Amino acid sequence: MKFVLNWRFGFDWLNPLRNKRLLFAWICTLSMVIAVMLSFPIQAQNVPLGLRTQPEELRGVWLTNVDSDVLFQRERLKNALKQLKSLNFNVVYPTVWNEGYTLYPSQVAKRVTGISVYPEPGLKQRDMLKEAVKEGHKQGLKVIPWFEFGFMAPVNSQLVKKRPYWITSRRNGSRSWKEGVIDRVWLSPFRPDVQKFIQNLIVEVVRKYDVDGIQVDDHFGLPSDLGYDPYTVGLYRKEHGGKAPPKNFKDPEWVQWRANKITDFMKQLFFAIKAVKKDCIISVAPNPQHFSYEFFLADWHKWERMGLVEDLVIQIYRNDMNVFVKELEQPEVKAAKSHIPVSIGILSGLKRKFVPMEQIQAQIKQARDRNFAGVSFFFYETLWNLTKEAKNQRLSGFQETFLQPTRYPNLLAGWKP
Repeated sequence: MKFVLNWRFGFDWLNPLRNKRLLFAWICTLSMVIAVMLSFPIQAQNVPLGLRTQPEELRGVWLTNVDSDVLFQRERLKNALKQLKSLNFNVVYPTVWNEGYTLYPSQVAKRVTGISVYPEPGLKQRDMLKEAVKEGHKQGLKVIPWFEFGFMAPVNSQLVKKRPYWITSRRNGSRSWKEGVIDRVWLSPFRPDVQKFIQNLIVEVVRKYDVDGIQVDDHFGLPSDLGYDPYTVGLYRKEHGGKAPPKNFKDPEWVQWRANKITDFMKQLFFAIKAVKKDCIISVAPNPQHFSYEFFLADWHKWERMGLVEDLVIQIYRNDMNVFVKELEQPEVKAAKSHIPVSIGILSGLKRKFVPMEQIQAQIKQARDRNFAGVSFFFYETLWNLTKEAKNQRLSGFQETFLQPTRYPNLLAGWKP
């Protein structure tokens, strides 16, 4: 600075009085320039998206076996993880529990269903999860298995055939629940034997594999019109002096009673995991609270307040930007992000639903502008494979967005809000 000032203004550094006068004039001029600059509104959209990042930012993607074969071949999985790392992603959520089967060899599943791994040729003679953990860690990625189906199962699965009494129902006795065009049913999350099965599956993964965490979503709840099976009705009667559950499945007390029972299981599951591996991250990826609670009896806000959630990734799959932003501003979201990493799940597309890169980047910007911990995308294939836009265009979009690598925001490793 001394050299610059001396050259620009011709300072005589041996004249203290002259020095002070010129320096004062220079400071005044600089202050005026800064004031004028600050008077103009800052246009955040003119700042390259990839430059407005934090030292820590979650950059995740869900790897599923629905409309995707990324998990069904060792080299394909390996190449996918390498590419994600090259684009500065830092965490993957591979599904390990889907359609009533595990996608890794499971003795727990075999004891109940008779089948140890999902009957897909690409998973035979392999341990997909072992490969994902090994290669993921080699690439510097966190690997957090996702128990995608929770208490849900296909109506014709071996699990349902072997344990039909585990299935819950509506008040009229019907059990089928459609997701799209597929008929599914739900295991009763209130039965101790069902809880033990699900808990044993998760603990098996934590004990057997060097995973960084486990993730559940609101499939660890229950559609609110279900819960009228004989076991659940009997349990309710026992705790209500013989009174039957309300006919209206939206009755506030009936909703809360079932939601609290699910919360009790989440607490039980939390401590079971921590007893095996205390630094295993408990990640939850639900819908917004009002939807999760009302439609799936999953009171994640309460779970988070109780300290049962260490990483929250809220699925906000909305096209309308006003609706998207409204969900970011909810009180329970703000409360959670004040003390745990809260990231936003963004829809990058579905097999029959195209989401343009422009929308994806706009939603990332909204999350970043509000200092969320990061973003995760559903799902891998629609990042750049299953999309109407050219692959190079999609890849360039993510390269521009994630210019530099960042650390995964880990609550257990000193993360601060």
